[in-house]
Amino acid sequence: MDIDKTTLADLLMFKSGEEISVFGKLDMCSTSHGSEQLRINFSTPLMTQDEIVAIQQTLQLIIKKINQWPLQITNGTVMVVEKFFDSQISLIPPHPSALEAYSYKLLHGPDFALVNYSAKHCFDFIKGFQYLLQLFSTENLPNPLKKVLSAIESIIKKNQLAFVKKYNNSDELSNTQVLEFAHFIRYVYKHNMLDLVVLYAQIDAWYGMARAVEKHGLIFPVFVQNDDPIIEVTGLYHLLVQQPVAYDVVLNKKTNFLFLTGANMAGKSTFIKSVGASVFLAHIGMGVPAQQMNLTLFDGLLSNINVVDNITKGESYFYNEVQRIKATITKISDGKKWLILIDELFKGTNIQDAMKCSTTVIEGLLKMKKSLFILSTHLYEIGAELKMYPNIGFKYFETSVINEQLYFSYHLKDGISNDRLGYLILKREGVVSMLEKM
Repeated sequence: MDIDKTTLADLLMFKSGEEISVFGKLDMCSTSHGSEQLRINFSTPLMTQDEIVAIQQTLQLIIKKINQWPLQITNGTVMVVEKFFDSQISLIPPHPSALEAYSYKLLHGPDFALVNYSAKHCFDFIKGFQYLLQLFSTENLPNPLKKVLSAIESIIKKNQLAFVKKYNNSDELSNTQVLEFAHFIRYVYKHNMLDLVVLYAQIDAWYGMARAVEKHGLIFPVFVQNDDPIIEVTGLYHLLVQQPVAYDVVLNKKTNFLFLTGANMAGKSTFIKSVGASVFLAHIGMGVPAQQMNLTLFDGLLSNINVVDNITKGESYFYNEVQRIKATITKISDGKKWLILIDELFKGTNIQDAMKCSTTVIEGLLKMKKSLFILSTHLYEIGAELKMYPNIGFKYFETSVINEQLYFSYHLKDGISNDRLGYLILKREGVVSMLEKM
């Protein structure tokens, strides 16, 4: 799936300023390297259905084993392993006798303490991998997991590491064994250990994803084969909303354009981001926040939500809106499957201009049957003339007014909103009374 940084930012995938993010919510990795790899996974959605299904299967298998997960490899262990190779210490004897081990400890006390501490963490590191291989030894492994575990197995199957299986923990090792093990790790096995750090980062990224799926009750979407794009989802909600209201969404060839209306704060932006985030998460093999979801593989996802002006270049808000739409049209003219999300199109110009520009853009986009569109707007008036197009659907978020107080249900309804609540909000917030008293 093709996705740009603007869309990732619009969908709150990564933290920006004080905002929380979807990534932050789902990052349950046990190591910092795992989190870094997870960020890479989030930045590079997969391109084929087979790749996505393989990651889903990997996460499902890890969830099955999650209560048996080896806990020897921690973030602290990985940090000690890496720092061991950079530390300045006296030469460690390769095959020390008991006397040589005693002498090293006596003559190089601080060095021995560091070696002993590091070697025991290296022991735990290798022990963790041995348990990991044993955990999956009887399973039919998905290709991504199989590839990583095979690489791990080829690295740790060394004669010098066989003794690790004989001991439950590193405290059972003698000083002689500690020094001999440390010598092998530091002088012979360095590159192998660093390779294992990289391999575990990917394992930990999947582990973090699996934990998040289980903790948040996410479901794995089903990808369907179809010449035209499809999104069918029930019980969809946004991960970052504390008390979410669920939506049901159907977009397909028959209705590939959703015209969304409603007052400010009624839920339009959250809805758009919910759909976008779920489709994106589906394309990295992640579970999604919904009861059920079927969709086709999308070639790309683009948004037009948080457009800003550019003072340094002298570019207005409206100009950048136009440029974003232009870039979007250029990309989706390739006839491939795209999901396009547009929130409040043409906010940067007067209402008459905005209505004419919006109608022109919408009518043009309606010709593109290979993509799905969700567009929200305050320009309710343009909806009437768009009803002549058979492939556009109309949904709105209703707002109730009781004793001049606003109540938002956040439920999606059929039709076009007729709410006009700007003045009421101005009055409710005390702005009108403040102005009257001036």
